[in-house]
Amino acid sequence: MKIIYSEEHKLRDSKTELSGGQLVPPFECPVRAEYVVDELKRRQVGDIILPQRFDKSRMLRVHDADYLQFLETCWLDWQAAGYKGEAIASCAPSRRMTRDVPPREIDGRIGYYCLAAETSINGGTWEAAYLAADVALNGADLISAGNKSAFSLCRPPGHHAATDMFGGYCFINNAAVAAQAMLDDGATRVAILDVDFHHGNGTQSIFYDRSDVLFCSLHGDPMDSFPYYLGGDDELGEGQGHGYNRNYSLPPGTTYDVWSCALDDALKKITDFGTDALIVSLGVDTFEHDPISFFKLKCDDFTDYGAKIAALNIPTLFVMEGGYAVEEIGVNVVNVLEGFDDA
Repeated sequence: MKIIYSEEHKLRDSKTELSGGQLVPPFECPVRAEYVVDELKRRQVGDIILPQRFDKSRMLRVHDADYLQFLETCWLDWQAAGYKGEAIASCAPSRRMTRDVPPREIDGRIGYYCLAAETSINGGTWEAAYLAADVALNGADLISAGNKSAFSLCRPPGHHAATDMFGGYCFINNAAVAAQAMLDDGATRVAILDVDFHHGNGTQSIFYDRSDVLFCSLHGDPMDSFPYYLGGDDELGEGQGHGYNRNYSLPPGTTYDVWSCALDDALKKITDFGTDALIVSLGVDTFEHDPISFFKLKCDDFTDYGAKIAALNIPTLFVMEGGYAVEEIGVNVVNVLEGFDDA
């Protein structure tokens, strides 16, 4: 398995996250990717390659041009306005405040484009987010070229990013960009399986009215967990996309026996879809000791579900999403990949 990775992800090294009413060091930090790479090397899994870089045109297939321009200039505009801390939204359009125009003032503009105020923007954020999308695109190109599998070690993650919104540590939707690239390269049906603890609200919204991408997400019940306002089991898609969106919202304390039953159902739907290529949004924050989730998967469970995915016999791109228990994140990611490769 080829693994696409660049140490330039370290350019995204924010120092503040709004959590529990406090500014704390972010759970999404550079060491996450470093733990994964260290474990890949220790267990000699895959060949690590550097990504080829692309222009923005492939990102613009799923993201709004003005939004990408905002991401590119946000930090400079924030500094020019005289703000001293990292860029964090202090207000945002909401119910009964729905003027659909991004303000000129950066404090208002960042709120316009954010879906959650916990995620700050600083110098290096745009560059790292752009790189993560390129890492995903390199993986998509490998699958389109006939490879059975690949792993795009993206950081920052992407599945919360919508067409024109960032948040949940996500800025560009890496999995969505990769899916669209596969379609543009000749695939007719791409499935995205999101196994991150948190619902992939951005991915869902991007493809919600389309029938060429099947989206299946296993996640914490949005009544109990971020992102709260999307991810219900009754969200099935709309228009031509009706029936091509499937959510499995699961309660606190979910163990692998329950989680894997939901996975089995999602895998059957992926098979029935006639999938040409599969993208796995690989978040390992379903782990029992992850600090910001409430599922109870154990390390061996990740190996098992990697084998289940391999049994589909579909070309598969793994795209890194969440996972915040840094001592185990590398073990659990590599367990999935080894389970897949050894099946």
